[in-house]
Amino acid sequence: MPPPRVAGLRITLVGHASFLVQVAGLNILIDPVWSARASPLRFAGPRRVNPPGIALADLPPVQAVLVTHNHYDHLDLPTLHRLWARFRPRIVAPLGNDAIIRRRRPEIGVDVLDWGEAVRLAPGVTATLEPALHWSARGLRDRRMALWGAFVLTTPAGVIYHVGDTAYGDGALFRAIRDRHGAPRVAVLPVGAYEPRWFMGAQHMNPAEAVRAFRDCGAAQALGHHWGTFQLTDEAIDQPPAALAAALEAAGIDPARFRALRPGEAWVDSGAG
Repeated sequence: MPPPRVAGLRITLVGHASFLVQVAGLNILIDPVWSARASPLRFAGPRRVNPPGIALADLPPVQAVLVTHNHYDHLDLPTLHRLWARFRPRIVAPLGNDAIIRRRRPEIGVDVLDWGEAVRLAPGVTATLEPALHWSARGLRDRRMALWGAFVLTTPAGVIYHVGDTAYGDGALFRAIRDRHGAPRVAVLPVGAYEPRWFMGAQHMNPAEAVRAFRDCGAAQALGHHWGTFQLTDEAIDQPPAALAAALEAAGIDPARFRALRPGEAWVDSGAG
């Protein structure tokens, strides 16, 4: 069934890092992936272990699509092509990703942003691209040739900070979000694909680091993603929620303030704004 309309803010996990954000009369998709595999190949690569939490056919009219970076579990060209054919949404991505999106479909419009740049999606709603500690590549010869980032949505319901992938670093990245945009109403943070740490620590947070990022940016609420759909790294596919619960307990944070969402699960703030 299509997600219901809400007066305030509704954020629904489609699966992995794909979200439907409903706010201010807009339906915004972030990193939409409806394909069966996070891979350039249809017959190989990480295969999803659960269906999308919202069927593509059940989507409400989509006005905007935000893409954080070009890895296959975040930028899925077959899905983007289907969305464009159906909705003609405004697509926003970091610099260089327009060439990837438009390579086989040059008619697709893409707004590209550098870090710190913003685009107005509707009255009172802007999307700003902010840095992330990550990288980009679609193949062996294009590493870091397109930009990557995180999005800050400024809306009547508050600030939404969405991170596709990032390392934690020294935490300055997240403190800067609070300094530039104010404390977010909600931070959407990755909590999966983090083992082994000797390799993944430079590009993906683990749940304990995600809890620190939550505190650093000052968000009132956090939602965890990037787990439970594609087996990308060494930790068990269902390990992140348990590790997140342990990290929240160690930090003395109410677990209701940082939820690891499952496909189809929504967080609703009907009283925001």
